[in-house]
Amino acid sequence: MATKLQGLVAATHTPFDTSGALNLAAVEPLAEHLIRNGMLGVFVAGSTGECHSLSLEERLALTQRWCEVARGSSLKVIVHVGANCLADSRKLASDAESHGVHAIAAMAPSYFKPKSVSMLVACCAEVAQAAPATPFYFYDIPHMTGVTLPMADFLTLGREQIPTLTGLKFSNSDMMMYQRCLHAGDFDIPFGYDEFLLAALSLGGVGGVGATYNFAAPIYHRLMAAFQQGDMPAARREQYRSVQLVELLARGGFTGPSKAVMGMLGIEVGRARLPQANPSPDEVRTLRQQLEQLGFFDWVRG
Repeated sequence: MATKLQGLVAATHTPFDTSGALNLAAVEPLAEHLIRNGMLGVFVAGSTGECHSLSLEERLALTQRWCEVARGSSLKVIVHVGANCLADSRKLASDAESHGVHAIAAMAPSYFKPKSVSMLVACCAEVAQAAPATPFYFYDIPHMTGVTLPMADFLTLGREQIPTLTGLKFSNSDMMMYQRCLHAGDFDIPFGYDEFLLAALSLGGVGGVGATYNFAAPIYHRLMAAFQQGDMPAARREQYRSVQLVELLARGGFTGPSKAVMGMLGIEVGRARLPQANPSPDEVRTLRQQLEQLGFFDWVRG
């Protein structure tokens, strides 16, 4: 139902103000930043967007604001609608369709977990039915949901039961399964691990959805250009920069430090909500020094 996402889609941060409330005014400068950095689209209210730390009302308001801001621009808006309550997912899906989003996506329920591919397909079908004219992606992220099922089998069965099934957001380190999904039919399988995007490209991937694209897009644009030109030493150099960056941010829990990095670039998105950790002011200063030592600020200036 949708063309493949050939390029980079930023898994956006959800902006909060100093009190921790949703800051919809910050969406517009965030969108402008992402457009300047060559993003194909935005993936709203996913893991980077702290989806399960948002109320239903906040998620609805966030979708509306992103669609208002992106209207008439080059950004494709993909909205994550997954929730533990399928009724909430259906409401989010229907609302997203009413705003004309490019696509919706949903991760698996993660408290009461689907135990089989057929049960996962049934859950996704129920959500997708609420947005019958909008492409649907399953968001496979087993290290967060605890749902580990063979995605190639999901695509095969899903093709029969989910008319809008377009593909997967594959945030999974199983590269054998990734290849099976790429060969499961004409599905779109954007890759979700920034730190080995090059591996996905080498296997036939054409796009990625990731958190570090928010603040390190030039690294990945150079990586993809080098790969397309057959310059593998240059592509590997850029990929290793990504590895170093992800490793550094992961030491502090990733989301909190990554939001701090956005602030260093002049894009204020606030702090992460509990139960995620945030760096203290001293830790932010140390993080900046570590980024400078890596050469990060030179990397992202091109």
